[in-house]
Amino acid sequence: MSVATVLTGLGFDRTQAAQRSAAQPDTVSKAPETPSRIALRADPEVLFKTSGNCMPCHNSLVTPSGEDVSIGASWRASMMANSGRDPYWQASVRRETIDHPSAGADIQDECAICHMPMARATANAAGRKGQVFAHLPVKDHGDDQALLAHDGVGCAMCHQISSEKLGTPESFVGGFVLAGRQSTPRPIFGPFDTEKGLTTIMRSSAEFQPTKGDHIRQSELCATCHTLITKALGPQGQVIGQLHEQMMYPEWKHSAFEVEQRSCQSCHMPSVEQETPIASVLGEPRKGLARHVFVGGNFFMLRLLNRYRLDLGVEAPSHELEASTLRTIRNLQSETAAVTVERAETAGGRLNVDLAVRNSTGHKLPTGYPSRRAWLHVAVRDRDGRLVFESGAIAPNGLIQGDDNDADAAKFEPHYTEIRQPDQVQVYESIMSDAAGLPTTGLLTAVRYLKDNRLLPRGFDKATATEDIQVVGGATQDVDFTGAGDRIRYSIDTAGSAGPFQIDVELRFQPVGFRWAENLKRYDAPEAQRFTGYYDSMAAVSSETLARAAAVSQ
Repeated sequence: MSVATVLTGLGFDRTQAAQRSAAQPDTVSKAPETPSRIALRADPEVLFKTSGNCMPCHNSLVTPSGEDVSIGASWRASMMANSGRDPYWQASVRRETIDHPSAGADIQDECAICHMPMARATANAAGRKGQVFAHLPVKDHGDDQALLAHDGVGCAMCHQISSEKLGTPESFVGGFVLAGRQSTPRPIFGPFDTEKGLTTIMRSSAEFQPTKGDHIRQSELCATCHTLITKALGPQGQVIGQLHEQMMYPEWKHSAFEVEQRSCQSCHMPSVEQETPIASVLGEPRKGLARHVFVGGNFFMLRLLNRYRLDLGVEAPSHELEASTLRTIRNLQSETAAVTVERAETAGGRLNVDLAVRNSTGHKLPTGYPSRRAWLHVAVRDRDGRLVFESGAIAPNGLIQGDDNDADAAKFEPHYTEIRQPDQVQVYESIMSDAAGLPTTGLLTAVRYLKDNRLLPRGFDKATATEDIQVVGGATQDVDFTGAGDRIRYSIDTAGSAGPFQIDVELRFQPVGFRWAENLKRYDAPEAQRFTGYYDSMAAVSSETLARAAAVSQ
């Protein structure tokens, strides 16, 4: 019996199966069906296929205990799948092209490297620059290049990256090397050996050759797009400097996690413990199937994509995005950080509280795009429940009360070893500087950091850290700011209040800080105005608590 006969007998139809997969119940608003589930033309010159070609065989995967670990459904509700739909990224790219108009084409090409990688790689292979806005809005474009752009970081992207140059500086900033440029069928890498007979199924359905590649489980694969260096541009578009924008991989290399061989995938794509088929069509049970949830920290964008799914052409059903959001928040609250009240004593009319904050991840916290920040919210009440002191409260518009940068774009909050006033806030963040030494949220305007006191991963030695991952500002000299965490004292005037005092502490996290959204409002461009409107409507849910602690003073 031929493979085609087997597939037909199993009711295998790529387009129909993809449409069935996309047409699931929706509890918010159903986006119109887009053609991104339709296979691109069968052409040996086509480097990629959209992920809809993979879903019919890699959905409906259930463990023996009943957990749904479908690869396609998990992926499409992730930020990887929606990287090209991300309205904050779109607004930021537009802002950069307005700030640096002479470099607009190059900016779009570079920003597409990791957010629209398949469309960009295809354009580059044909001698053209990658584009962003030509493929937007999602719901209005359906040509082959647009379909690849909308597919974000799709299956055929990561699984075609070869081991060549991985882990070297040449591979950073999207410098991955695609395998089999002249091969037909093209190799597609996975962690398992595949029997020869079963490889025919994938060649028939998606025109790829399954190939074992151990590098698919290595951090170096992720490093290609999660190690980013941007070039700062002057008034005429000339390069005036560079910034180590995102250094997740070097941060990981400088931590205990690299020594312990705990890869990026081990946390962000945790393995299924039970043997589970990796395909719904003739799939064999495998040990170590990676969950394609790509769990990260951007719960806010997942919420936003779900609420404005119709505008943004989001394809993942609402319940899948909601599940992805909740999964992200659970991971943030269980795996990322801890805060402890080590001492709370009154003396001489003051309450002295010593806090310890620990980063449990394998990189800085927060890491990635520099709009992200974490901070301490501390509230103290007297024996009658009256509020005596509060630092770090968040307002409904996403602003941190007392934060200098939120109040004034030209200022920023320093790193503290001791906090004595309510308008002092310990914010763990990176603050970029322009050539004039002023804070900026423009990536291609930034030449260095004025502050980087993001929490260090376990094993990180700030004394030996290289320039690209170094601590910057007051935390450099803080002996209590180490790879073991941060220790900070709150010394609070209790005059006129009676104890014992109740101390409540939160470590909070915000993927898009108030200042980063606020600075976009001055740009008269549809992408900027759309995102800031979205942000204002959802600012009240723009942050989440990572860890809590409480104590009563002695």
